[in-house]
Parts: sequence; C-alpha cells; structure tokens
Amino acid sequence: MKKFKILLSAFLLCLTTMTYAAKVDTLQIASTAMGKTYKAAVVLPNSYAKSKTAFPVMYLLHGAYGHFSDWLKNTPNKKLVHNLADQYNMIIVMPEGETFSFYIDSPVNKESQFETFITQEVIQKVDKTYKTIANKNGRVITGLSMGGHGALYLSARHPDLFCAAGSMSGAVDMSTMLNRDSSAQVVKLMQPVFGDKSGNTELYEQNSVLRMADKIKANKLPLIIDCGVDDFLIEPNRELHRRLVYNRVDHDYTERPGAHTWDYWENSLPYHVLFFNKILLKNQVTAKK
Repeated sequence: MKKFKILLSAFLLCLTTMTYAAKVDTLQIASTAMGKTYKAAVVLPNSYAKSKTAFPVMYLLHGAYGHFSDWLKNTPNKKLVHNLADQYNMIIVMPEGETFSFYIDSPVNKESQFETFITQEVIQKVDKTYKTIANKNGRVITGLSMGGHGALYLSARHPDLFCAAGSMSGAVDMSTMLNRDSSAQVVKLMQPVFGDKSGNTELYEQNSVLRMADKIKANKLPLIIDCGVDDFLIEPNRELHRRLVYNRVDHDYTERPGAHTWDYWENSLPYHVLFFNKILLKNQVTAKK
C-alpha cells in the first residue's frame, strides 16, 4: 500500500508537470538599427506544438539593471511565466532592453535604438518565427519599472501595434531617478541614451510617460497600471493616474501593499494577464487549446 501511494504521488506530480509544460526558446534577433544581435526569451504554451491556430502574444519587458531573462530567473516562483502561458494559451516574449535603455531611441547614440528594436525588429522576427496573431488585436505589452515605462511609452507611440498595455511599478517619470542618492550613477548609466546631457532633468521629462497623457487619451488603448504603496515610484504613478482621470481616460489603476520587489511583481503579473485575456477574448483572437 505504501509503495502504491508513492507511485500514485509520483504519477500525479508528473501529470501536473505535463499540464504546465510550456516550452522556452531563446530567440536570436538581429538589429539592423543597432548593428547587434540580441536575445529574447519566448515562452510557448504546452498547446502550441500540436495546434494549427495562431496565438496571441504578450510582450513582457524587464526593468533597469536587468536583461531579457529576468522574468524567468528572478520571480520567487520560477514557473510563473510558464504557468501563465499555459493557463491563458498565449505566447509570452521577453526581449532584451539593456540595463538603462528605457526602450527609447537615443537621440545621440545609434547603438541604443530600443524603440525601433522592439516595435520593428522584435515583433517582425517573432511573427515570422511563430504562429502568432500578427496584428494589434492579438498583441499586448507590459513590464516592470523601466519596462513599465517602456510598455506605456511604446504603446502610446505605436497604437497600431498593440490592443492593450500595462505597467507594474512603472518609472513613468524618468527624472525621478535623478532625485535618488545614486543620481551620479544613473547619469553614468544613461550616457548611452542621452550622452553628455545625461544629467539634464528636462531631457528626462520630455521622454516621460507623464508627458504623454494627451496622446494616451487620443489612442484609447485599454491600460492596466499598478504600484506598491511602499515603492519609491508610487508618487509618479499616482500623478499619472490623476492626469488620466483628469483626461477621462478609462484605465485600471491599483495600489497594493508592497515595494519595488520581485515578490510584488510576481503577485502583479497574473492580474495583468487576466486583464489582457478579457480584451483578447473580446477581440475573438484567443487560441484554442
């Protein structure tokens, strides 16, 4: 009887593992704009291999000091992204954004053109490589911190590419970074983006999501934004929320207990995917399992 129970437990464990058996690819993406090749992690749901239908895609951006594999390595639950891909039957793409690109095109450095990279080269490569719904109705984007800024920034500037966007603990006011104790380090890290003007507060503000409230209103994309109440970025997020409310922009805004941590983002991401799934269902573009 004891052996039977052990075998039964092992079988159930294997069954659970098979149920959530998303596959991870590492995709090499050549950037003509920057003259480099970068990696992206691509999580394919378990149903992908046997399905002939096209799948919706969620682009999931990493934060500052990070790289494309962060969402797979740093969450307390290392299977978080895999499980969400399986649960919602979507492809999840995590592209490289370098440590401090903020996903914008540098006005001074041709080797830091991450707006062009994401919106043209990454999306094009993913759509050519996988069975994707290759239009805005099946494509969403979100991210944490710098990636939250990137998701809102890119979706606001390219509403033809995405049907919804999100931000977790987003650095929606880039100049906030310069007010921290490590501002000298930030200026140094931002040299590839802003060059000798990396300490210019106005330059940061010009590229901030806070300055894009009118554009966001005009685009009418569904948005989900959240931030922890103990996060050093909570005030800029509250200000963005106020501006969107003032502009009568429909959006989902939430504050939760938590700080600028992976524990917070692990809790936050499933809410974003649920939000996006409702929109994808409305667009009638979800893949069949």
